[in-house]
Amino acid sequence: MTDKPLSDTERREKLWDLIKDVKVGLFTTHHTNGHLHSRPMTLQNKDLDEGESLWFFMSRSGEPYSDIVSSSQVNVGFADRSEDTYVSVSGTAELNEDRAKRQELWNKAAEAWFTKGIDDPDLAVVRVRISHASYWDVKASKLTQLYAMAKAAVTGKPPTGLAETGEVRMK
Repeated sequence: MTDKPLSDTERREKLWDLIKDVKVGLFTTHHTNGHLHSRPMTLQNKDLDEGESLWFFMSRSGEPYSDIVSSSQVNVGFADRSEDTYVSVSGTAELNEDRAKRQELWNKAAEAWFTKGIDDPDLAVVRVRISHASYWDVKASKLTQLYAMAKAAVTGKPPTGLAETGEVRMK
């Protein structure tokens, strides 16, 4: 836990620090049947851009794309169990047709999915403009966590102080 609250800039930096190495997030959309659907999607960002956006490649013929066309509100969840960090990002998804952006984000892994390259007609570049994010960064060791949970079971009081938590509002 930190001694003083983080500034907006520090929280944004913390957000990027927690997700930059995870790379695969669960991208949740509102399906046309009314249900929420989550699918693993690879984050294409090299950093958190000036527009405070997350970037993804997806197939225009796939359900996630159809879901976004129907309802642009999405959530992307990131979890790094080895580091005990968790992030939930809410935002608005939009299609980006800028060829320069495609080229900037393009990589060998994307080529496996889109064999015709950056001009593949099935390739959609999706920008998620972050509106809100929450994060949990567990600082306590596994042994400390176990002790705190055992203590909570005995005392009936939930454990506290195990993680740094925060919220980032972009809009």
